This record gives sequence, C-alpha cells and structure tokens, in this order.
Amino acid sequence: MKNFKSTAYLIQATIILFWWLALYTNDVFYNAFQFPNIEKTAFNSFLIPDFIVIALLSLIRSYSNSKELEFIILGGFAFASLYCLNATILSNGGYLATTLMSLGLFYNLFLVYQDKFFRESKSDSSLINGLKTIIQIFCVWLITLVIIPSIILHSLTENPIEGNHAFLSFTLFIGFSLIGLSSAFVFVTIGKGTPLPLDQTKKLVVSGPYKFVRNPMAVAGIGQGICISIYFESIYILAYSILGAFIWHFVVRPIEEKNLLLRFGDEYSKYKKSVKCWIPKIK
Repeated sequence: MKNFKSTAYLIQATIILFWWLALYTNDVFYNAFQFPNIEKTAFNSFLIPDFIVIALLSLIRSYSNSKELEFIILGGFAFASLYCLNATILSNGGYLATTLMSLGLFYNLFLVYQDKFFRESKSDSSLINGLKTIIQIFCVWLITLVIIPSIILHSLTENPIEGNHAFLSFTLFIGFSLIGLSSAFVFVTIGKGTPLPLDQTKKLVVSGPYKFVRNPMAVAGIGQGICISIYFESIYILAYSILGAFIWHFVVRPIEEKNLLLRFGDEYSKYKKSVKCWIPKIK
C-alpha cells in the first residue's frame, strides 16, 4: 500500500504544478477559475500555500511514509475547499474552482481513510441491493456525467454547442451505458451487493461483462465521458475523462485490487491472471 500511496501523492503534486502552469500561460483557463467580484489578487494569493502545503508536502509524502503529512495535506485541501465554497456562495460563480477543490478534498479523504471506504453489504436481498444500486447509479451519473461536464463546458467555453457527431456519440454512449448497467446487474444478482465499495459484494463477480474485462464499470464510465466530449467536441471534457482514467488506474485500482485479494484470496488471484484490466478477453 505504501507504493500505491506514494504514486497517488506524486500524481497530486504533479497535477497541482501543471495546473498553476496552465493558469499563468492560458488566459481562458485562468479566467475559468475566477470568482465574480473577487479580486484576482485574492485568487493569486493561493499560489505559495498551494506550492508549500499541498504540492511540496505531497511530493515529500510520495518519498516518505508519514501519516502526519497526510493529515496536514488533507487539512490544506479542507481549508481551500471551504474557502472556495464560501466564495461561490458569495459571488454566485467560480463553480469550476470549487468543484476542483472538492474533488481534491475527496481524493485526499480516500487516501487517508481508504480502509473505511470498503465494507460488505449487510443485505442479501436482491430487491434492496437493486434499489440501492439504482440510487447509486443515478447519483454517480448525475455528478460525473451531467454536473461536472456542464461546469467544465460552461466555464471554459463561451457558447457551448452540439458538434457534428451526435449519432456516433449517442450510439457509443448507449453502448457504454449498457455495459455499466449489466455490470451493476451481476453485482446485485450474483455478487449479493452493490457496485459502491462502501456496500460491496459478498461474492467475487466473474460473470457477465466481468468475463471479458476486470473493470467494466470503469471502462463504461470513462467511455461515457469520452462520448460526451465527442458530442460537444470539447477537448476539456476529453481531458477530464482521460485524467479520470489515469487516476483510477494508478490510484483507485491498486487499492481496490488489494481489498479484493484480501477478501477472496487465490480465487481473485487466478481471475486477475486470466482476465486483463482494460483489454477484453475474447476467448
């Protein structure tokens, strides 16, 4: 787990450095993160705290196993997130900045308290687990496929318009959605749980889409995001989708796989060897 966390904090430090670089080299990107009626000086004042409390300490944490550093970094994100939330409420703007900081806060909560994010479902009822799964899917899709892309699109594009690939994007979106829904179905009916790690399955799921790829729900979600980027011809939504895939692969996936190995042992180990993460198993 130490190596997984090291990679996670190194990725975080890198993203923050490139984010500030983009802010000062691209006016459109910079303006997208501003709060109306709040001086830019106030926004720029985050530079040194970001570099020292978050970026530099994240870099140090990536090479030094220190729980204390993790809590300091988490505190830095908590303060910045609450500041941005308050600024959004007061200015009725800056939604992209607040969204980004909130995602960063959740990312660090996951790193610090990852063990508490995994527990088995307490219900064996397919009906109850099915209802919980429907609610989970609705909330996740609403946040990741509607709210966040909408904020990105309206913050970074003056006049968002539909592209010329509506049929292609809709067709692919439906296909990826069906993969996600069928994956959720086998979680409920065979795994006796839900897709959410906080309410996970009691049994290892290796049927349905899981016969072909180890993480079909991740494939589906990333594919849906790319379809939205095709529909609006938005490079920013495409970047959001690719960054999500990158973080999932190098941060979330190793932690999730460690949990599966602890719970299912050789059964999962054999499954992992026979089915790849991203490339479908044809035979």
